[in-house]
Amino acid sequence: MPYSEEYIKDKVTEGLKAAYVEVVDQSDGCGAKFSVFVVSDLFQGKPLLVRHRLVYGVLEEELKTIHAISLTTLTSEQWEKTKS
Repeated sequence: MPYSEEYIKDKVTEGLKAAYVEVVDQSDGCGAKFSVFVVSDLFQGKPLLVRHRLVYGVLEEELKTIHAISLTTLTSEQWEKTKS
């Protein structure tokens, strides 16, 4: 079953209480390759590997059929710094 950008966005937003999530389907619509940008304060004080594991945990079922996913995970504070 192919997943939509909106489906992944909603699931990550809810699962990680994210302030901002952007999902891009990079697989020409077949739902097998995604780029996911997540801003969540749950990432505060956590190393990159732990942040990615949190996202993988939320998308555990979906990752059984998604072939590739690239993640960018920031706290709200880090995100604000990148915007200025």
